[in-house]
Amino acid sequence: MQAVLNSRRIWRDWLTSYLFVLPALGFFLLFVAYPMLKGIYISFFHYSLSRFDFAGLDNYRFLLQDSGFRKSMLNTILIVLIAVPVVIGFSLFVSMAVYRKQEWVRSLFRGIFYLPAVSSVVSITVVWASIYHPVYGILNYVTSLFGAEPVVWLGDTRTALLALVVVLITTSVGQPIILYIASLGNIPTSYLEAARIDRATEGQIFRKIIWPMLMPTNLYIIVITTINTFQVFAIVQLLTSGGPMYATSTVMYGVYEQAFMLGSFGIASAMGVLLAVVIGIISFIQFRFLGSDVEY
Repeated sequence: MQAVLNSRRIWRDWLTSYLFVLPALGFFLLFVAYPMLKGIYISFFHYSLSRFDFAGLDNYRFLLQDSGFRKSMLNTILIVLIAVPVVIGFSLFVSMAVYRKQEWVRSLFRGIFYLPAVSSVVSITVVWASIYHPVYGILNYVTSLFGAEPVVWLGDTRTALLALVVVLITTSVGQPIILYIASLGNIPTSYLEAARIDRATEGQIFRKIIWPMLMPTNLYIIVITTINTFQVFAIVQLLTSGGPMYATSTVMYGVYEQAFMLGSFGIASAMGVLLAVVIGIISFIQFRFLGSDVEY
């Protein structure tokens, strides 16, 4: 009799637990897992508004031979290589500068830097478009004070990509700064005081104490920032639409262009799959080399 009651209790607890998980699980299966599997499935077909037939690996072969896709992938990798280190370095610099300050100072900086992260991408992009405007933009006005000629920042292949990276950085530093300030505040002050008593320099304290204790936060920020940067889309679409001459085209913008402008859903899905594979490989490498110093 007792065994039956225990079995019923275990079953009831199991059912109750999964009922609580069911809404989130259903949302994940419906809006994440199913679209992902559907996208992989579509990538093996010639799929457009007027055509649907099996293509095998034709879409992937087409992309690997397409100069536009290679250019988009190169641009995306360049954006990641520039933006991620700058975001990490700048966020850590600001956090180190303010984490010892009074609480109202820390709150002020957190609010200032996190505001772009919670603001509309469209509104931020409109502001930057006016800053970059070649005629009445404030950036050209400031550079003209030093005798520089006006620059078409978003229309010149030499400056367009860097201009987008600057916008991306301003919208990406908010969360890392908040996380770094919180992590720095959790480092025991006794460690730092003992190191200073032993006449350790600030550089030694940072390398031997602060940096190792920030590794879990570093790993999270680096991985998440890398993934988000690989998926940059809205800024590109709103400011340059991939131009001039594919100078700012990214893989995510290419997915949008192939699917909703050219109607080639099979090729767009293949682009998404290739991007996911690249992100997965890079994330694995980051976990492999950075995760060894993190205690799980």
